[in-house]
Amino acid sequence: QVQLMESGGGPVQAGGSLRLSCAASRFTANTYCMGWFRQAPGKEREGVASINNYGTTNYADSVKGRFTVSPDNAKNTLYLQMNSMKPEDAATYYCAAKIFPGFLGNVACPVLPGNYNHWGQGTQVTVSS
Repeated sequence: QVQLMESGGGPVQAGGSLRLSCAASRFTANTYCMGWFRQAPGKEREGVASINNYGTTNYADSVKGRFTVSPDNAKNTLYLQMNSMKPEDAATYYCAAKIFPGFLGNVACPVLPGNYNHWGQGTQVTVSS
């Protein structure tokens, strides 16, 4: 069982930056996807960014050029650097993971919540205009 814990949420002004962290319990897997998702009140959970074990990233159109997902494998931590933030970025942000058996090719991971089965508790981000 993979355990994920997000941190780093809080208030930020529009145009500002924030970095979220996702600490993962150690797991052994040759192929995996990890992703960031968000859910605003009254809205469905949506994908933000993903990364696979090769380091290939994938971003939702709404955050391309502003957000960056990156891993620190030595710390078992996944980061989401959020720059040029907008009020519409306000949401609870979740980290998620999907582990696959065996070896798979370098295919970008989807940013679809239904593709992930390990989830953190979330961290809230508010953006003031």
